[in-house]
Amino acid sequence: MATTDDYMRFFPYEEPYDHQREAMGTIREALGDERDVLFEGACGTGKTLASLVPALEYARETDKTVVITTNVHQQMRQFVEDARAITAQERIRAVVFRGKGSMCHIDVDYEECQALRDTTRDLVDKEQDVADLERQQGDLLDQAQDGDADAVEARNAVMDELRDLEDDVAEIREEQSICDYYYRNLTTDTTEFYSWLFDDVRRPDDIYEYAHERDLCGYELLKEGIEGVDLVVCNYHHLLDPTIREQFFRWLGRDPEDVVAVFDEAHNVESAARDHARRTLTETTLESAVDELAESDDARADAAHNVIATFLSALRTAYEDAFEFGQREEVDEHWEDLAIANEDGRDDLTLGFLREYTGPGFHEELDQALKLGRELDEQYEEAFKNGETDTRQECQTLQAAQFVSDWLAESDDLGQYPVVSVRRSDEGQGDVYGRAELYTCIPSNVTSDLFEDLHAAVLMSATLRPFDVTEDVLGLEDAETMTYGPQFPEERRRTYAVDGPALFASERDDPETQDVVAGVLEDTARMTPGNTLAFFPSYAEAERYHERVATDARTYLDEPGTQARDLRREFVDDDDGVLFTSLWGTLAEGVSYDGDDARTVVVVGVPYPHLDDRMDAVQDAYATAFGGDEEAGWRYAVEIPTVRKTRQALGRVVRSPEDFGARILLDKRYTEAAGMEMRDYAVRGTFPPEERSEMIDVDPEKLKFAMLNFYQDVDGYDGEPPRP
Repeated sequence: MATTDDYMRFFPYEEPYDHQREAMGTIREALGDERDVLFEGACGTGKTLASLVPALEYARETDKTVVITTNVHQQMRQFVEDARAITAQERIRAVVFRGKGSMCHIDVDYEECQALRDTTRDLVDKEQDVADLERQQGDLLDQAQDGDADAVEARNAVMDELRDLEDDVAEIREEQSICDYYYRNLTTDTTEFYSWLFDDVRRPDDIYEYAHERDLCGYELLKEGIEGVDLVVCNYHHLLDPTIREQFFRWLGRDPEDVVAVFDEAHNVESAARDHARRTLTETTLESAVDELAESDDARADAAHNVIATFLSALRTAYEDAFEFGQREEVDEHWEDLAIANEDGRDDLTLGFLREYTGPGFHEELDQALKLGRELDEQYEEAFKNGETDTRQECQTLQAAQFVSDWLAESDDLGQYPVVSVRRSDEGQGDVYGRAELYTCIPSNVTSDLFEDLHAAVLMSATLRPFDVTEDVLGLEDAETMTYGPQFPEERRRTYAVDGPALFASERDDPETQDVVAGVLEDTARMTPGNTLAFFPSYAEAERYHERVATDARTYLDEPGTQARDLRREFVDDDDGVLFTSLWGTLAEGVSYDGDDARTVVVVGVPYPHLDDRMDAVQDAYATAFGGDEEAGWRYAVEIPTVRKTRQALGRVVRSPEDFGARILLDKRYTEAAGMEMRDYAVRGTFPPEERSEMIDVDPEKLKFAMLNFYQDVDGYDGEPPRP
C-alpha cells in the first residue's frame, strides 16, 4: 500500500503550501475510507492540485480512474495546464472530453450519428468477412489443385457465401448511409493517433484538427481510447445527465464504484443537476406525434392518438385559460411561464386532461402508445441505416408518450413542479404555442444516486458553506469537510459594507435612492487605481446605472445575449474602466481579473434571483424536505445561493499575493447594524465568520476617504492620488 505522502510524486512543483499539503493528506485519507469531501478554499488555496494529486495516487494504487469536471470553460483550460504539469512530473494518461456536437466533422445529431456508426461498422465487418472468405477460398483452391476432392466442394460453398456477402457490401455502398470518417477509423492503423494523444494532454480542438487532417473521426477515436486512463477532464453533463453518464462510464470501461470524481465550482452542482433533470414537451412535438399516428395503420395507433391528442388539447386549454388580459399579445420569442397551480392539488393541465379524456383508461392507452412508439423508432433507425432516408427520423410518438406518462405519474410529487410555458414562433412574429415541463425542485433526487454509486467525490469551491446545506441539497452523507480561507496578505484587501439604502425592489425607482447609489459608484470609480467591476441584481439595473453614473472612466455595459468573453477582453485591456453587469450573468464567477484588470469590485444591493413561481416551488419543496417551515425554504433556496453568488463576485479581485483590491457591498442589509435594526432582512450573518470579521461598515459619503487611505497604504496610485 501507499505510504502517507506517496502522492507527492504527482505534485508538479517544488513544494506545496502547508495548507495544501494538509488538504492533500485529508483527501487521501477520505478516499481510502470511501468518503466524499467538501472542500472550500479561497482563491490561491491551490484546490485543484490539492484534490487531483491525492486522487491520482489513490487511483493508481487501486486501479481506478479520476474524473475532474466543471461547468466553466476557463477552468477546463486550467485543468489542461495542471494535467500537463503533472504528466511532466509523473506520467499519466489523461484525456479532455467534450460533447460530440463540438467535435463532429459532418454535423449530425446523436441519433443520426449512432445510425451512421452502426451501418459503417456493419459494412466494415462484412468487408472483413469478404477478405477472410477470399483467403479461405484461395487456400481451398490450392488444396483442390493438389488433388483434394473435398476441397473442391468446400470451395464451392465458400464461393456461394462470398458472392452473397459481396452483394451485401455492394448494397450497403450503393443504398445505405455511412460515415467516411468513422470508416477510416475502422480500416486504418490508428496507433500513431494514440501515441500522439498520450504523449501530452491534448485539447479537444487539437484532437479535432489532428483527426480532420487525416480524415478520421476524432470523437470516436477518443471514445475508443479512454478506457482505463488515469484522468478525464469533462463537463458536468457527462456525470449529471443519467443517460450520458451511463454511456460515459461504459467508454471508460469503469463501473461507477471505480471512479473518483472531482467537481470544480461545486456550488453550481445544485442548479446544474436541476437543469439536467428537467423534462419538456412542446406543442409542436405533440402535433407531430398526432400527425405521425394519423399515418400509421397499426392497430394501436387509435389508442395512442386518443391519449396524446387529449394531452395536446389540455395543454392548449391550460395556457389559454392562464392568460391574463392582454398577456397573449405581449408574448415574444422567449419562453414565459404561466401559472397553472390549482387549489385542488393537481395542476390545471392535469385536471384538464382528466376532464377531457374519454377512453378505456389512459394508463392502458399510454402503454400502447409507448410500445408503438418504440417500434416506430426502430423502423426509422433501420430506414436510415438502409439508406431509405437522408436523415435519421425521430419518433415523435415515443417522445410524447414517454413525457405524458411521466407527467401523469410525477406532476404532483414533492420534488417535481409542473410548468406550462408559452412563446411566439418565427422569432416573435408567428403564432403562440405552448410547452409542458417537469421542473425538478430538489437536486438530490438526481445527485444522491450518483454520489452513492461513485467510489468517492471531492466537491471543491470557494463558496460551499454552509456544509450542512450542501450535504442536504445534494444528498451527501457523512462527508469530510474542510475550509481554507484567503491565503494572501489581509492588509492588501479591504471589504466595505456601505450603509446605503436597502435596495428592495420597491425602492429601486426612488430618485433619492438612485442618487446615493450613483454617487457611491462615481466615488468608487474615481478612487480606484485601475478598473472597477460593478455587479447588480439584474441586467436592467446594470443598464440603469450605466446610463446614470457620471465618470471620466470608460464605461462598459454587459447585456443579455451578447458575447461576454469579447466584452471582458476589451475591459481588461483598459486601465480605467467600469464594467456594469448582472451578478447572475457569466462574468461573476469562474473568470479571473488579475492585477489592475479589476482593482475594485462592487456588489450593488442583495442580488436575490427573480422570485417567480418556480422559485416558490423550490422554496416549498425545500421547506418540506429540510425543516418544515418557510424560513428553511427561504434559507436553502434563496438566501444561501444569493450570498454564495455575492461571495463569488467579491472573489474576482485580489488573485495573487502581490495583488491588492477593495470589495464593496453597497446595501444597508450587509452592515452589522442591520442585524439589530432590520433583523428579518439582514444578510451579513449568512457570510462565514472570517469574512464577516473583515467587513468594515462605512457611510456612503465616507467611502471615498476610506478607499483613498487604503490604496495609498498599498502604494496603489502611480502618481498623485485622486482628490476625494
